[in-house]
Amino acid sequence: MATKKKIHNNNPQNILIGLLAGGLVGAVAMLLFAPQSGKQTRDLLEEKSIQLRDRTTKDIKKAVKQIRSQTDHITADVREKAEELKQLGQEKLVEQLDRVSAALDTGKMAVEAA
Repeated sequence: MATKKKIHNNNPQNILIGLLAGGLVGAVAMLLFAPQSGKQTRDLLEEKSIQLRDRTTKDIKKAVKQIRSQTDHITADVREKAEELKQLGQEKLVEQLDRVSAALDTGKMAVEAA
């Protein structure tokens, strides 16, 4: 029996969760192995938390920028496809109108010939 492997995407949400988890683990390890006084540990913890906050903010902004870029690209593609479909619909409408006109002309000739 074959087992299915689950593939994880590196999407911004997973990256953010990984950063936060890594930062918390690092902070806990730092507290457990810190050889300095309580004040020094608090000061160091404050400094590291500020660094983590700044890095997380930067990563979130980067992820939002990527998502906006992807959304803009998808929106442009959808608009292009919609325009193509509109053009195709107009062409099909003209074809059908030509067929109806030809059928009316044929019918009119048949009535006049009778």
